[in-house]
Amino acid sequence: MKKIILLLLGLVFISNGTSPIENKKDEDWESLFDGKTLDGWHRFNRKGVPSIWKVNDGRLTFDPADSPKGDYIHDIVTDKSYENFELSIEWNISEGGNSGIFWAVQEGESYNKPYSTGPEIQVLDNERHPDAMANPKFHQAGALYDLVQPTKDVCKPAGEWNHVLLNIDHNKNQGSVRLNGVKIIEFPLSGPKWNNLVSNSKFNDDCDFKYFGKFTSGKIGLQDHGDKVSFRDIKIRKL
Repeated sequence: MKKIILLLLGLVFISNGTSPIENKKDEDWESLFDGKTLDGWHRFNRKGVPSIWKVNDGRLTFDPADSPKGDYIHDIVTDKSYENFELSIEWNISEGGNSGIFWAVQEGESYNKPYSTGPEIQVLDNERHPDAMANPKFHQAGALYDLVQPTKDVCKPAGEWNHVLLNIDHNKNQGSVRLNGVKIIEFPLSGPKWNNLVSNSKFNDDCDFKYFGKFTSGKIGLQDHGDKVSFRDIKIRKL
């Protein structure tokens, strides 16, 4: 009987290409974007979602050409907050474009932008945007913006899809980013090393950024940087 059970499990593995353990791991993922609506998201510090964000063919696209006149707040964040997690997301930037992915974002009267509190993983056209040319490359695609530069440039060109896997684990005081399957940055999330990173960045201004990176829990955010950008396959799992 045991041999028969093992044989059947083996056949399931071969036919599906995944093991029962891998299937269980897949069940841990929570979809943040259903590919049809913006349920679970809202405009930063406001209700609803600005019309400039559109869903089409499973893609979530920000297009500045659709911006309503006199309305300049288009960053969006999740309804839920997350603490220790892996975030999987694909992005596609326009030529010369710039955007970003935030975590630990707080809302309220004390915070006027997602980056007031939330660190950012850079989304960028490395071939054309001037931010990618500066050295050190703190603003290159996949960088922890203005804090940690990628060890490699593995970014695909504008118009192609790039995959980011962001790992945030406060229990281990460790964050990391994999871009297109390659680990390109690691960083602490608190303590002296984190404080040193912040003190040597634009976020050392105690007036504008006194709450920056101070929170272990917060919302995931997608940035309006004035350039067309698309996202898809957005999912998260708790660690």
